Amino acid sequence: MTSLTQMEMKNIIEGKGSASRIPMAFHEWIDPNSFGADTDKCQELLTKYPSDIQKISINMPHMFDAPADAPSYCWMDTPPHADYGKGKALDSLIAITDWRQLDGILANFPKADYPGLTKFNLPNDGRYRVGHWWFWLFERLWSFRGMENAMMDFYEESEQVHRLFRALTDFYKGVLTHCKKVMNLDAIWTSDDIGTQNGPFFSPDIFKTFFKPYYKELIVHAHSLDMHFWLHSCGNIAPFIPEFIEIGLDVLHPIQKYTMDEKSIARDFGDKICIWAGFDVQQVIPYGTEEDVRQEVRFMIDTYYRPDGRFVLGAGNGITSDTKIECLEALLEETYNYSTLKMR
Repeated sequence: MTSLTQMEMKNIIEGKGSASRIPMAFHEWIDPNSFGADTDKCQELLTKYPSDIQKISINMPHMFDAPADAPSYCWMDTPPHADYGKGKALDSLIAITDWRQLDGILANFPKADYPGLTKFNLPNDGRYRVGHWWFWLFERLWSFRGMENAMMDFYEESEQVHRLFRALTDFYKGVLTHCKKVMNLDAIWTSDDIGTQNGPFFSPDIFKTFFKPYYKELIVHAHSLDMHFWLHSCGNIAPFIPEFIEIGLDVLHPIQKYTMDEKSIARDFGDKICIWAGFDVQQVIPYGTEEDVRQEVRFMIDTYYRPDGRFVLGAGNGITSDTKIECLEALLEETYNYSTLKMR
């Protein structure tokens, strides 16, 4: 089983035509070690079935820990306060306890030309190459401020949020330029989970004020470097999809099941943006039967398939350890076989 070519993937993403089957991008969401006694079997499946993208991790700064060869390559310019991280959930960690710290942070902000940024570069194997990092703007904000503070900052500290987002966007633009030069990427993929199960985290006005301009700037910069832009965003983000299309987002993941109506999303937007549809990892694959999995694969392909492309299939998020190896095999096998059949 061979992977699709770089050009086939580009054409599919841009709506210029389909290939011999629907692109598969599951491997990025599967950790063989999660399958315990079936680790070897999982690895066999990942070897057998193709991944049509070559994901290359970008070495983004950590919050406090900098590499030995670049002491300032971290987000914070001061050590963590005494109780940072002690028995707290990820979204309640607060690195910036007072916005007055921002002056020092920005004065010592990481530089995008750090050579270690691309230390995970891989040889070009002919596939479509996607550079990847987690956390864009919203996720980066709450990782600095904690979720509760971040949600209030839009109203009480708007100037500081803009200052941070300006610095982040400038840094990310440098990252894209550097990674294109060193790794010759076809795309960049990052994340911003801006939706809950029931709706967006914030209003359209907040999105348009704090996110849309910076999102657009980075997407336009990616396009200037001849790269597509891919975004992972969990939850119900339906109100923002037209905005993403307007600013040129190329690929959107995952259209999370049970948060939005897949059929209406495919009908209304499938000709305007490439959808990297995510197979449900909350209910179908951990708790369903092999036949449930196969039926869901067929439903997704029938729902999102377009003769002109604009459809990639993958998992909605990391496939969890309570997934039976037989269901994983059904997922990969049915995707490959049914999508191949669909193209005939």
